[in-house]
Amino acid sequence: MGLAELRILSPTAILGYGFPLESLERGLRDEPDAIAVDAGSTDPGPYYLGEGVPFVSDAAVERDLYYLLQTSLENEIPLLIGSAGGAGAKPHVNHLLALVKRVAKRLSRKLRVAVIWSDVSREYLLERLARGDSIEPAEGYPYGGLSPRIVKESIRIVAQAGVEPFMEALKLNVDLVVGGRSVDVAPFAALAWLRGFDRGLAVHMAKILECGAIAAEPGSGSDGMMGVLRRSEFEVYPLNPRRRATRVSVAEHALYERTNPVREVVPGGYADLADAVYEEIGGGRVVVRGTRWVEAERYMVKLEGVKLTGYRVIVFAGARDPDFISRLDQLVNEAIKVVEDVMGREGYRVEVHVYGRDAILKSWEPTPQPGHEVGLLIDVVADSWERAEAVASLMRSTLMHIGWPGRKTTAGNLALPLSPSEVRVGRVYEWSIWHLLELKDPLELFPIEEVVVG
Repeated sequence: MGLAELRILSPTAILGYGFPLESLERGLRDEPDAIAVDAGSTDPGPYYLGEGVPFVSDAAVERDLYYLLQTSLENEIPLLIGSAGGAGAKPHVNHLLALVKRVAKRLSRKLRVAVIWSDVSREYLLERLARGDSIEPAEGYPYGGLSPRIVKESIRIVAQAGVEPFMEALKLNVDLVVGGRSVDVAPFAALAWLRGFDRGLAVHMAKILECGAIAAEPGSGSDGMMGVLRRSEFEVYPLNPRRRATRVSVAEHALYERTNPVREVVPGGYADLADAVYEEIGGGRVVVRGTRWVEAERYMVKLEGVKLTGYRVIVFAGARDPDFISRLDQLVNEAIKVVEDVMGREGYRVEVHVYGRDAILKSWEPTPQPGHEVGLLIDVVADSWERAEAVASLMRSTLMHIGWPGRKTTAGNLALPLSPSEVRVGRVYEWSIWHLLELKDPLELFPIEEVVVG
């Protein structure tokens, strides 16, 4: 039958988002079997995968790593990290390993680390396409199937590791598991699957834990949660006494980042939450029963790839002239026409986001009535920095001075809070690959390397 209970400590929603040391200490008193933390997401967009840089600062990540590694080493429990460095490609994993090395030196320890690589080569995908293998668009990707052209355009490609690579890494009895791009729940469910607990319950509990204390009241991504998995149920509770888990806070977390609130899909199957029952048992704790595991017919992993599409320059400006605001769309279109006359129509695009009116929902905004002032974000993406800056500068100057019948002044339509007003933001990437690939072996794309750090 094996162990009757398994405890997983989740310190924070993302490595580097922070946590109170008191919460970590409280969690340790309950003797967790492992500490798991997610370190990445596609929420910040494709830029970070394309550039190979993290989206959380080194100082913040190193702070969290120091306390988590110190804790795991002193208590001889494994620490598992998923989607290292944010996007989980080779440069992100290596960046995190460099921070681990710095922390290991501070702790005067050498660490045995299992590294799960998630990079996918263009040659591999081109070979799969040449064999006629089906590579299907994932949910939300509007551009159809994968083609050799798209693969060749893509700068960097990763696959989301499932639970199995983390299980294999744990078998090495290392101090730390650093995973490349992974499904969010993988590091949280791996030990449970390895020890034979119900896969559906393990994945459901992992879904709640991977966001730290967001599923508590009040919710926070900078605090921790404990999960206690048993043979026919699991229990979750926040590590901070100022928070509590409720039936509603835990149940509604199924809606988080999901179009289907009763399915938590991972490679190989999904946790079916349709019959899950949530019970408050006092002390800010909730017990969950009734989740079941549904095996998939095919083992599918998600691929993520990006291509470079241009260079971004922005201008931020404010406006409060009521006549200017009332004619804003007309004046923006006139300014764009001026830009087209000077710069042509190729090699760039311009968007103007009107904050205070409809910048968030655009045409879906049900009440697009501006207030007495609005903010304009002029967003230019072009095929070179020089063209992007030229277009942005011309848009800014044209809108600054553009006239209309009855205008009372000859300048000053815009208030510019920054100098220089044109700001280089960075290279621009788009998701080029957002597809599902079938694997016969769950470990096929995820080699595991054991290294000594420190």
